[in-house]
Amino acid sequence: MGTTANRPAVPPQSLSPSRAADFMRCPLLYRFRVIDKLPEKPSAAAVRGTVVHAVLERLFDVPAGDRSVPRARALVPGEWERLLERRPELAQLFTREEDGATDGAELARWLEQAEALVERWFSLEDPTRLEPAERELFVEARLESGLRLRGIIDRVDVAPSGEVRIVDYKTGKAPRPEYAAEALFQMKFYALVVWRLKGVVPRRLQLVYLGSGDVLTYDPDETDLAGVERKLLALWEAIERATESGDWRPRRGRLCDWCDHQERCPEFGGTPPPYPQVLPLAPPGPAGAAEAEAPHAADTGSAGPQAAASGPDAAVTGPPAPRHPLDDAVPKEPGTAG
Repeated sequence: MGTTANRPAVPPQSLSPSRAADFMRCPLLYRFRVIDKLPEKPSAAAVRGTVVHAVLERLFDVPAGDRSVPRARALVPGEWERLLERRPELAQLFTREEDGATDGAELARWLEQAEALVERWFSLEDPTRLEPAERELFVEARLESGLRLRGIIDRVDVAPSGEVRIVDYKTGKAPRPEYAAEALFQMKFYALVVWRLKGVVPRRLQLVYLGSGDVLTYDPDETDLAGVERKLLALWEAIERATESGDWRPRRGRLCDWCDHQERCPEFGGTPPPYPQVLPLAPPGPAGAAEAEAPHAADTGSAGPQAAASGPDAAVTGPPAPRHPLDDAVPKEPGTAG
């Protein structure tokens, strides 16, 4: 697994929630995605998540009084067409093998499923009472160690009191209680970045599960986020060791059945490609390869390192989400996260 190929690769120099989750789940998967950059087939579920996220973002472009279920559902076909223009290869998801024509019935069913997810959101939150401070916000912070953390936050709400809420949409179902910590890892990661950037600990982290109609909330504190930072530093050290040694071990788990790389995985009798020659590790900084956050591919469900503790304040609720001062959030200041 440590064989060197002639093609050089730039070592990772930043960490996102998705890639951190990959490494905790399976170091070899992290290598395939970050070092080897192996392609993966798009899935209908992941692409549906991308379309739904785009609709929920765009809906806030219209006046609050016009944010209705019919208006939101009507945005779905257009967002699919926009995505298809950028990524025409996605048309193959609905192409019949026998004649290469578009399967109109299958596409219609898929669009209806996306519209149903958008409609369910209205039973969980009231968009007419929300004016997000940020949508699809890219955040990046460098820790004192030099490690750069980065990611994309679906929505940031700021209450008149200044309290910050971070919201993430998931198009899958809420996790069972024993997996709540995994789901919250991504949110704590974002909270840590916002804290390091702005000096403010978000008041609430909220996961909105459109697939099951549930809301998972968590209220972090500084001690909690400091613990997350320590875990991320330990994780990064393990990634650096694996990068230098080429020792990326597979780890069989409950998500292996959906992995695109089984034919290359020793756990399934496969052989990984030769390990590329990795350029020397450099101190993290603006230059170099910056690992990108996955575009909502993981938003179809919940996954993340089991090392993240859920804590006593985590709660899963059904519709509607519990009322909170942040439910009447208004913009704090353009271009800020709180």
